[in-house]
Amino acid sequence: MDWKTFQALLSGVNKYSTAFGRIWLSVVFVFRVMVYVVAAERVWGDEQKDFDCNTKQPGCANVCYDHYFPISHIRLWALQLIFVTCPSLMVVMHVAYRDERERKYHAKHGNKAKLYENTGKKHGGLWWTYLLSLFVKTGIEISFLYILHKIYDSFYLPRLVKCEVSPCPNQVDCYIGHPTEKKVFTYFMVGASALCIVLNVCEIIYLVSKGVTRMAQKMKRRERTLALHERYNKDNSCSACSTLPMSRLEKQSLKPQFPGHLQATLPAHMHASAPNLS
Repeated sequence: MDWKTFQALLSGVNKYSTAFGRIWLSVVFVFRVMVYVVAAERVWGDEQKDFDCNTKQPGCANVCYDHYFPISHIRLWALQLIFVTCPSLMVVMHVAYRDERERKYHAKHGNKAKLYENTGKKHGGLWWTYLLSLFVKTGIEISFLYILHKIYDSFYLPRLVKCEVSPCPNQVDCYIGHPTEKKVFTYFMVGASALCIVLNVCEIIYLVSKGVTRMAQKMKRRERTLALHERYNKDNSCSACSTLPMSRLEKQSLKPQFPGHLQATLPAHMHASAPNLS
């Protein structure tokens, strides 16, 4: 398998990942892919040759090996690494789809028109795609850990196994090559996988909390806008009172409030008269 091509495919995921996603990708390449390529493949090597049984019965060693190792650790880990990194490509493909839509939108409406503020920003559909990829990755990790636990009895590798499978003539003793070394690498890979699960869960919590916070802020802004509109409409309705004609106001509020019999006439000498300017 060409791990360099595999790394090149996933290097683009780093641009659209959160801080937890970048840590996850580093753990996958440094603690899993590098350990797998540099050390684990050499430790296992041709493991069937190192599986020795104390019998010369033809086919007995092969049958016993298949009984105790139905799936090789090294091949199971290779499948796990491939499956667990594939969901990250969903994000890359979604961003590529957005870029293509943005390009067509520019061609139709001009370069200044924008369909997305940032095609790599995790809003809308891309947020859901990213969240779905995290759930799929976590599910794959847990599934492979369960398979490994079920097949190899709590990830334990004994030095000696006893086999009674046909065509073995009786119970034979079979010895596993490099059992301690294989046990150490098994626990290391299981620990790295568990760390990736923890990082995925942390990223899910971070992404959901950020989405909820953004939604709450949007609702607050909407409520503030509605309150301002209501205040504006209220002010406009009150300002209509000041636009009434003066004659109408005089009739309504400036009428004499005294009865007719209380309105006495003034004496003649108290009436005001205009000065004689001629």
